[in-house]
Amino acid sequence: MQFDIQPSDALIIVDVQNDFCEGGVFGLVGGNAIVSPINALARSFSTVVMTQDFHPAGHSSFASSHPNAEPFTEIDMPYGPQVLWPDHCIQGSHGAAFHPDLDLDAAHLIIRKGCQPTLDSYSAFVENDRTTKTGLDGYLRSRGVSRCFVCGIATDFCVAWSALDAVEHGFETVLLRNLAVEIDLEGSLAEQMVAMKGAGVRIAEA
Repeated sequence: MQFDIQPSDALIIVDVQNDFCEGGVFGLVGGNAIVSPINALARSFSTVVMTQDFHPAGHSSFASSHPNAEPFTEIDMPYGPQVLWPDHCIQGSHGAAFHPDLDLDAAHLIIRKGCQPTLDSYSAFVENDRTTKTGLDGYLRSRGVSRCFVCGIATDFCVAWSALDAVEHGFETVLLRNLAVEIDLEGSLAEQMVAMKGAGVRIAEA
């Protein structure tokens, strides 16, 4: 780690779940590999937050909920553009569960997101309508947090949105690049890396 971890630092671990790792719906290469180093890193933090994608069956962000729609295409929803995903992280399913090796005991708070049937949620802070808050900003401030380290899955979606929103809410923010795994959908990784750097997110290695 390039940083001295302080009591005012928080580690935000985004969506390290079965459906995003090898063997899951997305099967992202590298998902399994980040679990052990994340566990080790979490022991250094006084505040650890984990997020969990947790959709009801038939969620509006699923391509299967829209006739003739293909996964990874985009449609307009009342709250703005929405990528349509394969069915994933359905409440009560094995895919929605955290990776079995992830140390859940390290978490001080677990935030479930994407629970509303008609509203997707990428960020740990604000749902995709950009107005519905998760309450994470208030929680972090109540614990005296001023800096957020963000890692997990996927770098170019939920991790990036969480990092950008951390900055938006006034937190110094660091993306732990080697502990994040991406989808890279039609250049989304490069686009979000530019956006994060432009917003002031520091890119570092754990």
